[in-house]
Amino acid sequence: MPEPPADPEPTPAPEPTPAPVPAPTAPPESQPQSQPQPGPTRRLPRAVGVGLSVAGLLAVTAASAAVTVVVGRPDRPAHPAAAAALPSTGPGSSAGAGPSPSASPTPTPPPAPSPTPTPTVAPRPSSTLQGSVSGGKHSGDLRYFLLPVPDDADPYGSPDGAMMSMDDLQARYSKSVDLKGILDSWGFKDAATRTYRTRDGKTEVRTDLRRFGRTDRAQGFADNTSFDRSSFGIDGVPNAKGYVFKPEQQAYTGELVGIGVVGDVVYEVTVEVQGDPDKALLFDAMKRARDHLADG
Repeated sequence: MPEPPADPEPTPAPEPTPAPVPAPTAPPESQPQSQPQPGPTRRLPRAVGVGLSVAGLLAVTAASAAVTVVVGRPDRPAHPAAAAALPSTGPGSSAGAGPSPSASPTPTPPPAPSPTPTPTVAPRPSSTLQGSVSGGKHSGDLRYFLLPVPDDADPYGSPDGAMMSMDDLQARYSKSVDLKGILDSWGFKDAATRTYRTRDGKTEVRTDLRRFGRTDRAQGFADNTSFDRSSFGIDGVPNAKGYVFKPEQQAYTGELVGIGVVGDVVYEVTVEVQGDPDKALLFDAMKRARDHLADG
């Protein structure tokens, strides 16, 4: 088909006399200024076919490369130290209140020394949680599928772990992010977490589980979740990825984060150690977490 005729060129108007250019003024205070996101950031996935007006980069408020303190010890009751009970002879005690009513007190033989008891670690109570997995679908209490606490470690808080509310999840991201809207768009159901620390005081491990209504939504969420740095593969754990956050100094805390998926559950394992973290620690924890989710 023929091309439409071009519009005739307009007759140029005479150039006006240039007016003096006013001095530049500062932008009004109400004009928004773009600010960079501080520290390591996490990218959260968007659901297919769901339009979200949420920025892709979310500031991570959990411990990461910016942490500058050594991990503290878990809050657990200390074992009471055994001590021999000795009678008080001070001026405020009953033993020094006055003479004995007996005119000629009979000396009392000293008591036989009793053996000092040896403090022992209280046995961990057995869990009553129940769960099962079939065809990639996890049923029952989600805490049942958390990474088990090793015999040489102690958990924070309840040994069973804890369910996470939406406020708990939101606290790990920027307040400006509608995390509930994002999770709901992926068919999110519930979440659980547990943290333990080895008794040698060298390693702290946290496991976060997020359960979704469909296995494909869980897979999509895991595939599209990442941090603002290059990932690496997890030895012995296919379909998983890891990230490392090295501390600025060896006296500070380093961090490893692994993300994987089993059926309808996305699992995230965080390992914190002093100094540069060894990836082998994350490989071991991720493999144990994957096996427990697969076998129940």
